[in-house]
Amino acid sequence: MADRRKHLILVGLILAALAGVLLLGIPGSPAHKKVTLGLDLQGGLEVVLKAVPPKGKTCDSACMDRSVSIMRSRIDKLGVSEPEIRKQGSNQIVIQLAGVHDVNKAAKIIGTTAQLQFFDFENDLTGPSSNGGQPVATPSLFKLLTQVKKDASKGTPTGYYLFNKKQQVINGPEDTVKQLLDTPKLKGKQPKGSTILAVPEKTTVVSCDATTGCLGAQGAAPTFYYLFKYDPENQSKPIPEATGADLKLSSIRADISTQGQGNVVQLGFTKDGARKFHDITRIEAQRGAGLAAAAGQTGNDLQTVQQFAQHFAIVLDNELRSTPYIDYKQNPDGIDPSINGAEISNINSFSEAKDLALVLQTGALPVKFEQIERTDVSATLGKDSLREAKTAALIGLLVVAAFLLVLYRFLGVVAVIGLGIYAAFLYAAILIFNVTLTLPGFAGLILTIGVAADANVVIFERIKEEVRSGKSVRAAISAGYAKGFHTIIDANVVTVITAMVLFAVATAGVKGFALMLMIGTVISLITAVAATRAMLGLLGGFSWFENPRFMGAAGQQHGKWLQIDFMGKRYLWLAISGTVVAISIGALAVKGLNLGIDFKGGTQVTFTTPQPVSLASVRDQASQFGKEPIVQGRGRASGGDNFKSFQLRLRSLGSAETSKLKSDIQTRFNSEAIQIQTVSASFGKQIARGAIIAILFSLLLIILYIAIRFDFKFALPVIVALLHDIVITVGVYALLGREVSNSTVAAVLTVLGYSIYDTIIIFDRIRENIPLMRRAPFATIANVSLWETIRRSLATTLITLLPVLSLLIFGGATLKDFAFALMVGITAGAYSSIFIAAPLLTTWKEREPEYARRIGQEPSGDGVATLEAAEEAAAAQPAPDLSPVAAVERTATASQAKRERRRQRRRARPHGRAR
Repeated sequence: MADRRKHLILVGLILAALAGVLLLGIPGSPAHKKVTLGLDLQGGLEVVLKAVPPKGKTCDSACMDRSVSIMRSRIDKLGVSEPEIRKQGSNQIVIQLAGVHDVNKAAKIIGTTAQLQFFDFENDLTGPSSNGGQPVATPSLFKLLTQVKKDASKGTPTGYYLFNKKQQVINGPEDTVKQLLDTPKLKGKQPKGSTILAVPEKTTVVSCDATTGCLGAQGAAPTFYYLFKYDPENQSKPIPEATGADLKLSSIRADISTQGQGNVVQLGFTKDGARKFHDITRIEAQRGAGLAAAAGQTGNDLQTVQQFAQHFAIVLDNELRSTPYIDYKQNPDGIDPSINGAEISNINSFSEAKDLALVLQTGALPVKFEQIERTDVSATLGKDSLREAKTAALIGLLVVAAFLLVLYRFLGVVAVIGLGIYAAFLYAAILIFNVTLTLPGFAGLILTIGVAADANVVIFERIKEEVRSGKSVRAAISAGYAKGFHTIIDANVVTVITAMVLFAVATAGVKGFALMLMIGTVISLITAVAATRAMLGLLGGFSWFENPRFMGAAGQQHGKWLQIDFMGKRYLWLAISGTVVAISIGALAVKGLNLGIDFKGGTQVTFTTPQPVSLASVRDQASQFGKEPIVQGRGRASGGDNFKSFQLRLRSLGSAETSKLKSDIQTRFNSEAIQIQTVSASFGKQIARGAIIAILFSLLLIILYIAIRFDFKFALPVIVALLHDIVITVGVYALLGREVSNSTVAAVLTVLGYSIYDTIIIFDRIRENIPLMRRAPFATIANVSLWETIRRSLATTLITLLPVLSLLIFGGATLKDFAFALMVGITAGAYSSIFIAAPLLTTWKEREPEYARRIGQEPSGDGVATLEAAEEAAAAQPAPDLSPVAAVERTATASQAKRERRRQRRRARPHGRAR
């Protein structure tokens, strides 16, 4: 009765949670949220940035690569999932963002140069900004530069500004007058009535927002200006005295000051930077103390100290962010940043402090970037492809449900309901955690459907085994969950380890895949262990539920796989795999991978049409020039997927192909404004490096976990099987010449998760049988374990492949490559778990003295008597949640179960004898 009440409470909690999910999904409800789709599913914002190097310098390929890397890091820290970042031409970077709530803020952070500089404030001010050592803030930049006009005519100015008739800045600063006037609006001509003013040689203009507090400011103005000395090339005494290069990026963080300074950014310095900072503040402390002494002021009160204290200026991209003063009484020798630290204060909000810390943490961009274009872009898949994907997913889920119903009958009904609960909870998690759903995330979702179904399959197979051994259905359910629980835990922990490391280290699409895999795996564990257990627990007391035929557990398990001596043929399996792996490696070496534009860049074409045209029409026209070009509409859609402006990216084209493409577009769409240029790969080295590091690190953690939970010798076969699957998947792509895209990477990562999960399930049964078969050769233990789990392995493989097969058939052209990679990888994963991992483990374990002595020897009795005796002994022990009556019933049936299982094992032995 107590168990029934417990299950009833659990079912009630699940129903309450489902009601909460319903509120999240109902439009108009207070808790309603929408799923955030990525660029490939809904489109987003495109920003084009142009590199503007300083006078006399250029931004080469290495400079642009570093800029892309920094921008990608900033976007990842912003929380924008699945960005597209690529170089365009020689000096432009294109960024596409999905799910951005504050477009202006994101664009500003991404393009911020982040040139952080530290000035000795009072000492470095010059011209009209310094009055006898006292700072003077000028409210007008025009006025400031007019005052130094004569100085600017001498030497080489450091910059130029263009002002209109109202003395407001039109453009600047720029290194030359030509650059100043080279804008789409000015077209190289100076407007009438405008004024060009120069910044004197070895000086720089620094602005100050009035809200941050500008020293020496008088009157009201939104912004004040200072003129600082500027001589960074001076080796003996550079100005500014320190820069952002002297910061330790890992120690930069936003915080709330304990000294009443409000929102701050804490700064940490490198060893050399700490020395520079100490030198600056020591000079300022000594100067402040000297000024106080000269004035005859020796008091320690705060007002006196502040009157004579000197400041250092923290300047970010020529904007004064903070001017902390040096307390010469408390710090007569300056500030040691390793003890007292340094911070940027006078920040309006904690959000602003976080944004500033983010920019500083990612380092300074090599050059300044200016935004030259911003526009909306459509999804890369298009609504037609998205509709096909939804249809394929729905068909796949229906087929999986039908398969579970046929295989497990009433238990299948419970499994389908469990999958429905899993889907609802996963939907809620996507909304609550604001997950950006993209195609790689969709791959993780497909894998977790297999994992969720497999958790039920593991337990249901256990229940059927217990029923066949003679237990009542109720007792079999308790035993099945008790025995299957640790198996599911081990398999899920290994999968979550992989997902967590990928999410922590990797970037872009890899991160999206990892997040979906992690969330889905945790939820599948909850639904399998809690939801289905509660449902079966409530049904366990009904008489009609006690019929084994009702759940497909009547009779004994039969199948040709029980006649296969898997371990006796291990060298045949290894030879087959070795041949396939050799062919795959040969294909990779000879043919190589057909890398798509995601990896090696290609040609980008932009054009407009007089009338709205569908994405599908443009995609069909461009497909003759390469496999599945990426097509996006630009600007607002004119109903459905129809646009007047398009952007498509496809493989690099030769001059003849480029001419033909241009001619075809003009003829087909009556387009005249066609631009064709080269673009770089969006899947950059940073993403690849992050994914590889994440995979290697996750493999180390998996080895450690398996070594602790199993044995070190169990770990290496798991890794070998995993590498086997990846090599074969990639090799098939090379052999068939299929194009490798971002979707292929997502599919390979799916293979990684699936292969590990499937192998752990089999190894868990081997671990369980080792103490039960104390005198059996290890090959016999492995064979028996495979016989007991192969039905589950085949069922799980089919469950996972069914939605993928549906995607391959019904998913449309843009998803076929993605589904194909999943088909190959999952099939390889199922094969390697049975025919690679287990044989390798057997070969290794048989070298141990204990198992070496058993080779060629029969266990006592009929070869499996040890296993049966152990099972009989285990059956005599009541399960943790069995009633005394059930325990007596279980003991009474043990003798009958022993005879039945002995007949089963005898039929299953190869050639009638145990190995």
